Amino acid sequence: MRISCMRTANIRPATSQRKLLLSVIREAKGLLDAKELYRRASERDASISLATVYRNLRFFKEQELINERHFGHTRSCCYEMKRSGEHYHLVCRGCGHVIEFGSPLIHRLVAEIRRKNDFAVTRVELCLEGYCHDCKKEEKPSSKVA
Repeated sequence: MRISCMRTANIRPATSQRKLLLSVIREAKGLLDAKELYRRASERDASISLATVYRNLRFFKEQELINERHFGHTRSCCYEMKRSGEHYHLVCRGCGHVIEFGSPLIHRLVAEIRRKNDFAVTRVELCLEGYCHDCKKEEKPSSKVA
């Protein structure tokens, strides 16, 4: 989507900082929290402030350009570009790393749930928490899922 194609009547101009922030999010090809977005953007434009980042994240959400994700206790809010295809997340409870994945099994499950419950599913969000390959060795026995 392009900033120049804003959907509301209250359209704000596409400033250079707004274009930069959207570009950084798009280039990330994954999730960024606000502080990491600020860090990356300020490397290119030292005049950008953290307040500008938060203000524009809110604006991008209102314009439906980005998704905001919340991942349990391990991470704060993260942001990513909206995409047409569904994807899901694995979140490491040790290091906080987020891995994106897709699965045809989930698509089949959603289709079955729609059919059996006569329910119009409009959005699916799946987040699995556990430990990545590097953190598995530190997993606590009581935290295993049955």
